[in-house]
Amino acid sequence: MKKSIILLSTIAAFTTASFAEDVNKQMYEQLQLLKKQVAELEAKMNEQNSKVEEKRITKIEKKLTRVSKTATAAKIQSAADNIKWDVDFRTQVDNIQYKHADGSKSKNNALLTNRLLLGAKYQADENSSFFAKLAYNKAFGDTADHSQSNTNPGYANFDWVTNENATDNTVKIKEAYWLYSNDTLFDADIPWTVSIGRRPSTDGLPINIRNNQKANSPLSHVVDVEFDGFSVKFDTEETTGWTGSWLKICGGRGLTNATPRFDMFSPAYSTDNTKNIDVDMLGIIAVPYDDGQYSVHFNYARAWNLIGYDGKSINQFYGAYGNYQNASQTYQQTPTSNNLGLLNDSAFAMNIAAPSFKDVGDIDFATILFKTEGIGDGISDYLDDTTVFASFAMSKTRPNSLGMLGSKESETGTSVWLGVNAACPISPDDSRIGFEWNKGSKYWRSMTYAEDTYAGSKIAVRGQAWEVYRNQKLTDALSFGVSYVYIDYDYAGSNSFFGEDGNPNSTLDVVSAQDVRAYMRYKF
Repeated sequence: MKKSIILLSTIAAFTTASFAEDVNKQMYEQLQLLKKQVAELEAKMNEQNSKVEEKRITKIEKKLTRVSKTATAAKIQSAADNIKWDVDFRTQVDNIQYKHADGSKSKNNALLTNRLLLGAKYQADENSSFFAKLAYNKAFGDTADHSQSNTNPGYANFDWVTNENATDNTVKIKEAYWLYSNDTLFDADIPWTVSIGRRPSTDGLPINIRNNQKANSPLSHVVDVEFDGFSVKFDTEETTGWTGSWLKICGGRGLTNATPRFDMFSPAYSTDNTKNIDVDMLGIIAVPYDDGQYSVHFNYARAWNLIGYDGKSINQFYGAYGNYQNASQTYQQTPTSNNLGLLNDSAFAMNIAAPSFKDVGDIDFATILFKTEGIGDGISDYLDDTTVFASFAMSKTRPNSLGMLGSKESETGTSVWLGVNAACPISPDDSRIGFEWNKGSKYWRSMTYAEDTYAGSKIAVRGQAWEVYRNQKLTDALSFGVSYVYIDYDYAGSNSFFGEDGNPNSTLDVVSAQDVRAYMRYKF
């Protein structure tokens, strides 16, 4: 009985195992079929979700485009909210010393000046912008004759330098121009810009390095003067394959002979043939290579109908001036009515003999400048933060019958300008020091009347000039600076115009000049 039970149990176990195996097989097949169905369903759902997502993204992009257009339109309409202002305010003291050929000296121990530059920028759309700069530059107080504008005699308010000289208590326009830019030129991949107005033509490279500001154009070795005109610039890197290369064409007018309104003898703004004809300038500025560290800069320009005094007028004026000095001395020694009459007559004759500008001819300017921002590659942190430049310039006169620079022949002048700007070893994180050296030949002539050196243009020197300076940042906006400029003249006429007044063979009156200055400056 017991054996029978064991046998039956064994048969039942095998039967159950065989049945379970059949059931498991069926369940496995059903699970595999279910997985396949789930995978197909997921794939179908993913396809549908992808299409829905694409539609959703497309709608979002369209909405963003509409919002962007609306924001741009609102930005354009709210012009007052988008004008960006910047301020450059400088209070400066200059100690100026001149040494004359006869051993005498002229000086001003403390010339105090305030200079304000108020800049404005506005971008109306993606392609066009407007820039302006207002300027105020005045010595502390009034002058002894209550004529701070220095107009009789003098040229402190001359349009080429009206914002670089200490004049009267007025705000003047230094820059005002519009700029159009585009990334393509006639469907070609050539970014370009065009601009017209009162040009940013002062503080160009490399004078901007000393002044601690962004460089304007043109190169300041030959042209650093205010004028009105135009520029067209082309980025040529993609076309030429030269790293960072670009080309700019510039032109302008420095003097017009239009008759003023309500003139008694000629219609308003008609040409006045009794005055010097229009002074115009045209040139190119090119950078054939600029990789961010090493760069090469070139500038060529020609100016027509330059102004100056002819020799006959100057001789007559100096003769009349000598007679006036003699009459004045005689009257001071013997103040009689007869001597007073002679003094008044000589003063009247001197005013009549005062020379006027005349067209004396044309001139060519050219300069090439090499600059490196960092010496070597990883030699030291100090050398990596050092800027060095070397500039060579040339001028060539093309005189008319009146002559230029005291000569009826075409004369060539040359100038060299070297400079270095580096971190100050004492406080390298917030201050910089610099040294510059200039040397000009006998007939060197630049158009650098706007150079901000009260003792005269060191760039225009016919001789040598040295400058050492230190600029220190005190806060994000406030800075302090000191500099020393010494100018040693070999020839006369360094800071004159282009006629007989610029004759290097004239008697050299001022043989040297120096300017020690200190300033506080606020920029934001």
